[in-house]
Amino acid sequence: MFRSRTALSVSAASALLLATPLLTACGSDAHPGAAAVVDGERISVAQLQAQVRVVRDAQRDSPQADQLVANSGRLSKDTLIRMIQYRVIERAGADNGVHVTRREVQKALKDAAEHEGGAARVRALYLQQGIAPGQIDDQVRMDLTRDKLLRKLGPRKVNATFAATSKALRIDVNPRYGSWDDTQGTARLAREPWLHAATEA
Repeated sequence: MFRSRTALSVSAASALLLATPLLTACGSDAHPGAAAVVDGERISVAQLQAQVRVVRDAQRDSPQADQLVANSGRLSKDTLIRMIQYRVIERAGADNGVHVTRREVQKALKDAAEHEGGAARVRALYLQQGIAPGQIDDQVRMDLTRDKLLRKLGPRKVNATFAATSKALRIDVNPRYGSWDDTQGTARLAREPWLHAATEA
């Protein structure tokens, strides 16, 4: 199982993690050539494959290449989930007046490097989560957006907000990858919300 999360402390709310929305075995193939459609915008299979290729290249360049590749057999599906999550979180943030600046992202990464023992260690931790170095800024931006929403709305309301936003975006996933569930927060058949305590992970 893969949980989309920051593998290190980047904010005061990092104890709460964004779990992966449920993908099941059904879905509609109404959009040939698309891995998913979110609010009418296609995420093409080519776009998804390009993101996966970036991660694979970074993994193969790592001293832990064999282990990283072996532990990421679901990389295509997990990457697609993350790409969809980004759109849901970004829309939820915009709808609720929450924005993250580049300076905030840079500060979070600097704090993380100090906490984890250097930028190289930070990159290695993210790579373990299937996030290549060039993808880290986007992940941190989404984590910070989620944390700001959590502080502004509270855990219960932010869960409902993510679910409602997901539903409003009319997410349609190619059946090759599964189908999207707006209310579930994990890639397995478990009844968990979008956010859950890190101590439960």
